[in-house]
Amino acid sequence: MNNMPPPPPHAGAQRPPPPPPPSSTPGAARPPMAGGQRPPPPAPAGSQPLPQAWSPAPPGTSGAQNPGMVSQGVNPPYRPIPQQQQQQQFQQPGASTQLPPRPPQRPMAPQGFPPQQQQQQLYQGAAPYGAPQQSGQQRPMYAPPPSQSQPQQGHNDVASLTQQMSGMAMNQQPPAPGMAASPPPGSQQNKQRTRRVYPTASSPAAAGVPPVSGYPPVSAMQMPGYPGTCAPGYPSPAGAPITGPQTFVPGAQAPMPSSSAAYARGAGGAPVSPSGAGRPPQAQPAPYEPPKPRIDPAQMPTPISVHMHDQEIHDEQPYSTGLKTNVPLASTNFTAIDDGNSNPRFIRLTMYSVPHTEELLKATQLPLGMVVQPLADLAPTEEPVKLIDFGEEGPIRCMRCKTYINPYMVFINGGKHFVCNICRHENEVPDDYFCNLDMVGRRLDSQARPELHNGTVEFVATKDFIAREPHPATFVFAIDVTWGAVQNGMVAQAAAAIKDALYGGRGLPVGVKVAIITYDRSAHFYGLSPSLEQAQMMVVPDIHDMFVPIHEGFAADPIESRHVIEGLLDSLPSMFVQNRTAEPVLGAVVQAVHEALRTSGGKLFAFHTALPTFGPGSLKQRDDPKLHNTDKERTLYEPQDSFYRDWAVKLVESGISCNLYTFPSAPMDLATLSQLSTVTSGELYSYPGFDGKRDGRRFAADLRADVERSYGSNAVLRIRTSDGLRVDEHYGNLFMRNHVDVELAGVTSDTAIGALLQYDGRLDEKQDVYFQAALLYTTSDGQRRIRVHNIAVPCTTLIGAMFRNAEVDTSMNLIAKAAVTEALSQPLRSIRERLSDRCVQILTAYRRNCAAGSPPGQLILPEAFKLAPLYTLSLLKSPAIRGGADVPIDQRIFHMCLLRQLSVRKSMDYFYPTIVPVHALTGNQGEIDEKTGLVVLPTFARASYTMLDPAGAYLLTGDGSLIMWLGRQVPAQFLQDALGVPSLEQVDIMQHSLPELDSALNRKINAIARQILPTRAGFASLQIIRQGIDQAEVQFATKLIEDRNSDNMTYVDYVCAVHRQIQVEVRPKGPVEPKWSYN
Repeated sequence: MNNMPPPPPHAGAQRPPPPPPPSSTPGAARPPMAGGQRPPPPAPAGSQPLPQAWSPAPPGTSGAQNPGMVSQGVNPPYRPIPQQQQQQQFQQPGASTQLPPRPPQRPMAPQGFPPQQQQQQLYQGAAPYGAPQQSGQQRPMYAPPPSQSQPQQGHNDVASLTQQMSGMAMNQQPPAPGMAASPPPGSQQNKQRTRRVYPTASSPAAAGVPPVSGYPPVSAMQMPGYPGTCAPGYPSPAGAPITGPQTFVPGAQAPMPSSSAAYARGAGGAPVSPSGAGRPPQAQPAPYEPPKPRIDPAQMPTPISVHMHDQEIHDEQPYSTGLKTNVPLASTNFTAIDDGNSNPRFIRLTMYSVPHTEELLKATQLPLGMVVQPLADLAPTEEPVKLIDFGEEGPIRCMRCKTYINPYMVFINGGKHFVCNICRHENEVPDDYFCNLDMVGRRLDSQARPELHNGTVEFVATKDFIAREPHPATFVFAIDVTWGAVQNGMVAQAAAAIKDALYGGRGLPVGVKVAIITYDRSAHFYGLSPSLEQAQMMVVPDIHDMFVPIHEGFAADPIESRHVIEGLLDSLPSMFVQNRTAEPVLGAVVQAVHEALRTSGGKLFAFHTALPTFGPGSLKQRDDPKLHNTDKERTLYEPQDSFYRDWAVKLVESGISCNLYTFPSAPMDLATLSQLSTVTSGELYSYPGFDGKRDGRRFAADLRADVERSYGSNAVLRIRTSDGLRVDEHYGNLFMRNHVDVELAGVTSDTAIGALLQYDGRLDEKQDVYFQAALLYTTSDGQRRIRVHNIAVPCTTLIGAMFRNAEVDTSMNLIAKAAVTEALSQPLRSIRERLSDRCVQILTAYRRNCAAGSPPGQLILPEAFKLAPLYTLSLLKSPAIRGGADVPIDQRIFHMCLLRQLSVRKSMDYFYPTIVPVHALTGNQGEIDEKTGLVVLPTFARASYTMLDPAGAYLLTGDGSLIMWLGRQVPAQFLQDALGVPSLEQVDIMQHSLPELDSALNRKINAIARQILPTRAGFASLQIIRQGIDQAEVQFATKLIEDRNSDNMTYVDYVCAVHRQIQVEVRPKGPVEPKWSYN
């Protein structure tokens, strides 16, 4: 059979009419072909043809000359129809046609195809999707087809690695090959699109055969998402239910026509023939745009469903720490029973199956580390930490590595010796600690000794651990009283907040004393002795030679001197109302506090409003907008000088921490001032553009929570690990003189320290891996204690076990701490790229090692890490990391400090906001559950504007503030019951607290607000935003992580970008692919 094309006709010969398009001739459908391939034989008579975009090639061409032409037998050669027609043909609005599977060389099922008349209409040149419409035409609205079966977001049984994948599916079938128009061959757009095509290793493109322009390559195996036999886990054909584990196929697909009305027609509405008779003039095609991904955002993984599932598990029964795995999520309310491992509130690992070699860890790209929160608060239903006193000899320790006695030490030789679980050294048991062993080698008194069966215990420290005599802590409140602080209301709000923190709630920790300082160009000290009727004020004008003029009464007991302290705080706003000084001397105040507390230790609460330009530690304004969003911007993250760091180190030596509250109305160089809090293990708070009426309640709530929580001073933390591991880096607000001991001037219940682990050798896969974190500190009432946390996890040789027992919450917390630390020395652009690359590397490692047999079109997400793309995107949108010149340097520094100091629990609120719908409360929602003592909350809403009901009302929190968003169509009855107003226009957006009304709905909403802000119950500053009315809605939209904002992608777009990069990683190496499109 001759395979050559027919010769061109001679001059003057009459050219025969071209054959009709294949779609108009039964059995003549042709699939897309790569260059050099033969099309399959025509389908049997009676089968439904596929609508292909093919037309006769001009005479004188051949398959070798025209890459878009494929010939078979003696049939006339064909080539793709003009690209302009392709774009007009297939980019129709509202496309929803789904093609059934087509097994090779089998007749096509007729269902799901357009009728013959509509197939002919496909060749009419309708305007492309998104192009300007011709006069008299109206583009129909896009309406997605109804889903045949609703995919469920559930958690599959952990019976195999395949069932650990995330279950996601698209609602629509991808279009047939060739549906999207191609840019002109050889153009820059065509080259860019070619880079986005990722063939399989078995496809012709991967083998070096160039594919037909504008068509996907054809391989022996049917590509997933295209007509043919559906791969397991992919969306089934139209009309067939979706069964089995669902998978995610993020593809870029152009919209398809939703009805025959979307097809072009000739005059009178008659269908236009394929020959072109009666065809209206062609409209200019719109510029080529990459087709948009058609993925249902509702099917994307979300923290809401993950947390709900985990909460349901731990609502049924308490969590036993002896399980060593399946640890509750940080956001879950649970009750832990200490059975040998430390409570997850104290210490969390990034994975609970540690690889036995460094090579195995590198193969997964997972971070190996922990986040330690040594003084974390326990749940009311959990037993408090046991206190053990070993007398003058102190607790039993290993003679080699100094590990404290714990449940994992093994007693041998009838109980006369014990083997250290950390270093394997054999130690002798003291005579007064000896006890016989039972038949399995356990001490008979193991259940009677907390240190032998509890993962967390506290020992009374002996004299060997006391460098100086411990004293009760002293809290010093230093208030800026310059003109700016008086005008914005900070002085009055600070005085009221201190008074409320001391006497309005639980009060200070036991034994804490109080001192008060005010300052402008001079420092003012106050005597608070209980024998005085009112406070005595002493002024030190010589700030260059600072000293404390009051020796007795500078620090007083808040209960004994209550009348003196309250009188002083009440009179402070009026005392400085006429003050015109505008230069605060913060450096001199730091020197004075160090002088006053150097023997006792304590904490400084500094309330500061402006750049210190006078006295010790004076700074210059250096903010340069020209450096913003450039590689040189990081020079603004570095301190101006070493004054504040040097004095912060002196504060650490004296056991004094500093919490800095800033109220800036102009740049105040937080990069320099923040060292007071970061070095001394304190915290940084910022209230830009402070307004007393708007921000006063939030400031008071922050201070009250800060003052009331547990506190310790002069602390040292050391983390010990099994042989073969070591701590490589520490992250957080801390100071280190060596690479082992973490010095904490102050430690609270929220203090969190991250530790990144490194290998020194191989681990024994037959034994557990052990960690011990010991904190030596002084309690608020002056007692020296040692709190010890122990944890043991299995060692594994399987990558699947590593992914199955990984924890994304702790991993992202540790990754964020490392990222902001690196930002001081590297450009933010490279930080952002490495964050996305790390996410891609982790998911690629899972695909290579745990899902290698999956089709390349599927994005396989490990169950434990399926939220990693969302949390990474949230971190990229954070003011600490994201690009753009609109982020003030001080706010960027503040968020960097915030990520550095956040615990795992609080970082989850930072990464994804809590959005509670309050417009449709049912049953007992908004009421207290008698079993748990917590308010029953409705199902949370997703952080996307499209997920918000215009007729609804929502409470949003995540950064400490409380926002109430009211939809434009919210019912009037709801407004009357919840806010006491009849219409949306009458809502007072200046009110900064929820009203207290005599209605059941109002009481439920107030209870929900207190529940989602537990540390600020009843004190959160409220901001009301009305849809389409208030300008603040723009700022509200930036908190919706799943939408396109903050110069970054949507959640769906980012997952598609991650998927494309994964395909680049797993396919054979070729040209360098373009990476992330954000800044």
